[in-house]
Amino acid sequence: MWSFRGRRWSRHVHSFRYDRIRSDRSRSWSSGTVGVNRFCDSTHEGSPHEVDAAVTDERDERTDEDRPEASARKARRRPADKVYDTLLTQLMSQRIEPGSRVTVDALARELGVSQTPIRAALNRLEADDLVVRVPNAGYRIPPQITRERFEDMLEARLLLEPAAARRAAERASAKQLARLRAVLDEMAALSDGHTAYGEFGLLDAAFHDVVATSGGNRVIREALARMHAHVHLFRLVYDAQVTDLATHEHEDVLAAIAARDPDAAAYAMRRHILLSGDRIRRLFETGPEGEGAAGVDGSGVAVNPD
Repeated sequence: MWSFRGRRWSRHVHSFRYDRIRSDRSRSWSSGTVGVNRFCDSTHEGSPHEVDAAVTDERDERTDEDRPEASARKARRRPADKVYDTLLTQLMSQRIEPGSRVTVDALARELGVSQTPIRAALNRLEADDLVVRVPNAGYRIPPQITRERFEDMLEARLLLEPAAARRAAERASAKQLARLRAVLDEMAALSDGHTAYGEFGLLDAAFHDVVATSGGNRVIREALARMHAHVHLFRLVYDAQVTDLATHEHEDVLAAIAARDPDAAAYAMRRHILLSGDRIRRLFETGPEGEGAAGVDGSGVAVNPD
């Protein structure tokens, strides 16, 4: 008898709560206090549908430069992101040598973090083809890129990056120009050493990424990002002169973009890629795989000497 009454009382309470919720929602809609309703067909001024659409449009118009920075120097970044950048730096500075094996335990002890961000960073590196998972043995660092792969990457960059620089000269915002300036200033402030060399490589990649972002073509930017060209190229050589030469060439690119000169921006970017390619190509030509004439890229385009 008691249980029956308990059930009836329980049903009464649930019904009362449901009616209260419905009543509260009705009052909220009538007073305009609810901000989002994706199923509302109303189009009167200030309706939830319009509010939601306005928020969506505002998000679509925001560029990547308006979103939180993807820089390891930002304190709010996740531990996995910081570990990822640290490992990239070590790869480019050759502190982690090609062909070597790394384990989660060893990296966690070295970097002073738990295994969770280490695993997340290694998973990203594996997706980028920068490490190879070895069953029951951790991860292996793949060998350096071949001459054929290098030439393919160079040709792809020559097709995409001058076009991105041209569009950046036409479309870059003041904030994006300031970001390019800040990246170059950070590169100039780096000291010597292998760690600084790896950090320079990350900033080099960031500079080219901001140029591509400023151009507004997401397909070009995504294609360049997937190549990880700077990671592979910086793994090939450690040479302080490379950073000095690249810095001057970057300054030419930025000057043309800031001057709103599309032709000069495309030319400066193409010249930079060709000169960079020529510097790297010499490594292959003096090695066991070196074949072909110096100063010519994979598509037969003459390269300007330094």
